[in-house]
Parts: sequence; structure tokens; C-alpha cells
Amino acid sequence: MITKELTAASTKPLVLAVLSKGESYGYAIIQHVREQSGGNLEWSEGMLYPVLHRMEEEKLILASWKVGDNGRKRKYYRLSASGTRAIDRERQQWLAVHDTLTSLWGPKPCST
Repeated sequence: MITKELTAASTKPLVLAVLSKGESYGYAIIQHVREQSGGNLEWSEGMLYPVLHRMEEEKLILASWKVGDNGRKRKYYRLSASGTRAIDRERQQWLAVHDTLTSLWGPKPCST
């Protein structure tokens, strides 16, 4: 499992990345991240919704209430223009960290 600190630090760029594929609602975002991480990132609704609200206040995402396929009303989130621009900044920052760690750690050893 990924540590709580690293999970918290990666939430914003992950939400931006998920929403770059199209609008979604909270539980679907949680499921998508779980699937993409191979189960390594386990988000709870209590962890995600404050982040979504903060990103909405920062004008990175927009929200609207819609009735889903099952007839339930859900809050759907999509990227704003600012959110779309923020993806490039987040990508550059995370790749800089990744490249630095890769340089420091060296190539991944082969499993035998």
C-alpha cells in the first residue's frame, strides 16, 4: 500500500488526470484510480470529497448535479479551463520528481 502522505500528495494530479478523460462523479473517480493503480491506491469518499471541494473552490474543476443511469442524483465533476492548464504543470512537477528518484535509485533490479 502507498503511504497516506504520498496518497494525499498525489490526489490532485490524479483527479485532474481522471477528469481529463471526461466528466465523472466521486465514487467513479475512486474506482478508476483503484483500477489504474492495481489496487495500490485506496481512496475513501471521506478523503476524496474535501479534495474535490477544494479543487472546485480553486476553479480547477466545475460541478453540476445530474441524474445518473440508475435514476440517482449525482454531482458530476469536469475540468475547467484552469484545470486543463494545471494538468501540464502537475505533470512537469511529478516527472521532475520521478526523474530525480530514478536517477538516484538507478535502474530497477530484475527479479530472478
